[in-house]
Amino acid sequence: MSADNNTFESVKSVILSAHKNTTSEEKVSFYNRWADNYDRDMAVLDYRAPSLAANCISSYFRGVREAAIVLDVACGTGLVAKHMRKLGFGHFVGVDGSEAMLDKARESGLYQDLKHCLLGEEPLPVQWAGTFDVVLIVGALSVGQVPVSVIRDMCKATKPGGCICMTTRSNHDNLEYKAALESELKQMEEEELWTCLEVTEVEDWERAVSEQEDGYISGAVYLYKKL
Repeated sequence: MSADNNTFESVKSVILSAHKNTTSEEKVSFYNRWADNYDRDMAVLDYRAPSLAANCISSYFRGVREAAIVLDVACGTGLVAKHMRKLGFGHFVGVDGSEAMLDKARESGLYQDLKHCLLGEEPLPVQWAGTFDVVLIVGALSVGQVPVSVIRDMCKATKPGGCICMTTRSNHDNLEYKAALESELKQMEEEELWTCLEVTEVEDWERAVSEQEDGYISGAVYLYKKL
C-alpha cells in the first residue's frame, strides 16, 4: 500500500468513526479531537466544497468585496474564508459548535468575530437579523450534522439582496437529507423569502469513504438571494 493510500485509509477511518456519534456532546467531542488534523485530512480527501462555494458566490456578488460582511456558519477551521479571502472578501464572522475548531479559525487571523453556537439547538444571535451581505454554510448540511431548519436562521441573518450559499453531498447515505433540504429551499422560495440564483451539481465533490462507493462522491452548491 502506498503512503498516500495509507493516509487516505486513516482519514477514511476517522470520518467513518464520526457516524457512531449520535448525541450532540459526542459530535462536538469528535470535532474537538479532529481540529488539529482537519485541514490536512480534508486535503487528503480532495474536499472541493469550500472552493466551489467561494467561486459560486464570487460569480454573482456585485457589491464591494472588501466591505462585505460574511457570516460563515459551521466555519470549522476557516477553509471557506481562506478561499473567499483570495477572491477579495475581507470581513468574516464565524460560528461553530466546536471550541477547538474555533481556536483554529482564530489562529487563521481571517475572522473579525467568532462565536460558539450549537447549530440546530441554539438559534443564531437575534441581533444578527438582516446584518450580513453573504451567509454561507459549507459541509455541515448533511445527515447526522446540522438540521435543515438552520437555513431559515441563515436567511434571517442576511440583508435584503444578500447572498445565501449552501452545500450538501449527493452520496447514497445523504439522499434523504438532500431531498428534505431541497424541499425546504423550495418552500422558502414559495414564501418569497428568497429567490434561487444557481444550483450546481458537481460530480467530483470529494473522495468516497463508504465501502459502498468508489472513486468520488458528488455534491451540490445552492445559491439564493434574499428578497
